[in-house]
Amino acid sequence: MKGNAGRGTTITFGSYGLKALEPAWITSRQIEAARVAMNRYMKRDGKIWIRIFPDKPVTKKAAETRMGSGKGTPEFWVAVVKPGRIMFEADGVPPEIATEAFRLAAKKLPIKTKFIVRPDLEG
Repeated sequence: MKGNAGRGTTITFGSYGLKALEPAWITSRQIEAARVAMNRYMKRDGKIWIRIFPDKPVTKKAAETRMGSGKGTPEFWVAVVKPGRIMFEADGVPPEIATEAFRLAAKKLPIKTKFIVRPDLEG
């Protein structure tokens, strides 16, 4: 996961975003936990976009299995996230609510993140 994100680095759909500052694998469970945290705080006002998708399977062999006998079964799915990637976007809520919702979502993720506002809305 060397380097920065090549695409998905600008806010496209909403007015606010949560940007990744570190590289990581984000599991589908972590994405869902962040989504639920945001929805609960925003009380389902506004709209949320999830800009990452867990499309990489992570396999694991059973404990006490001998060497050989092929690859293990898929255990969970991850989204590969590089620094600079916008992971979530939101719109339709005041900036204070969006800031707090993204702060709660960031606590569910294993990486450092940053709350950002679309450039044409700043000021």
